[in-house]
Amino acid sequence: MLISSSILRAQQVQRRTLKLMGSRFDITVVAKDSLEAIKYIDTAIHEITRIEKLISSWDRNSQTSDIIRNAGIRPVKVDKELFELINRSMAISRLTDGAFDITYASMDKIWKFDGSMKEMPSADEIKASVSKVGFKNIILDQEKQTVFLKIKGMKIGFGAIGKGYAADKAKALLLSKGIVAGVINASGDMNTWGKQPNGEDWKVAITNPLNKNNAFALLPITDGAVVTSGNYERYVTFNGKRYTHIIDPKTGYPSSGMVSVTVFSPKAELADALATSIFVMGVDVGLNRINQLPNIECIIIDDKGNIHTSKNIDINKQ
Repeated sequence: MLISSSILRAQQVQRRTLKLMGSRFDITVVAKDSLEAIKYIDTAIHEITRIEKLISSWDRNSQTSDIIRNAGIRPVKVDKELFELINRSMAISRLTDGAFDITYASMDKIWKFDGSMKEMPSADEIKASVSKVGFKNIILDQEKQTVFLKIKGMKIGFGAIGKGYAADKAKALLLSKGIVAGVINASGDMNTWGKQPNGEDWKVAITNPLNKNNAFALLPITDGAVVTSGNYERYVTFNGKRYTHIIDPKTGYPSSGMVSVTVFSPKAELADALATSIFVMGVDVGLNRINQLPNIECIIIDDKGNIHTSKNIDINKQ
């Protein structure tokens, strides 16, 4: 949808920051007046809250909790929306060779990143910690719209895709209501549409986490999503090696070698999942996988401060 610059300039920008889904959300809308903008921000909040109730594993009354309670017992019939989110999650698992896996929630919490950990877990403990993890043990019945976790004690969680999905849904709802431009920023999962009232694209600063005062690029985002994942604040060090809080769901070992991954995609849901996956896949495999996907780009910062980009990004031009 093309909006003339004169119409955009007549619009008002309204922004609200609040805590949703356990995270900080910044919701920005461009509307004809501030009262209208406030009303539509409330609409976005209602939609995000609805999604949280659907996918939360903390809410005992959610369909996700029902699936977990019945692991190894019986299939659970769920809403089409949740069924399709799980189905797409499994497709991303196949795409990333299991680096992304919503059954990561089954993992034993043997790694602590709160300063309490004094020694590294044993190889046997690490292996046992992922014994119930594996997206291939999710059984979906399309006809009956049921979800079954094959192993008793198995769990699913949407921590690496849920905020992106919520940002996508809030954006789609506001677009359907005629909101011409805005930003949903879910703790770094940023989804944009339209332009700023001055006619310029929305922009995102890419910061080097090893030098937080220095943004090395300011990139325009046009009707798309950008997600940045960092693992530079939660980590432990053993024998001179740093182990970070993003853990490989296949091996149980934390990822290493990277401090920040930024993914650009038409959808925040996919960008969210891929950003986590790249930490697990590593620089070379991650870049190779991204370069095979249409309309997806990424920027990786390794633990030595080196910058790696996918083939269609040229940082030097920004």
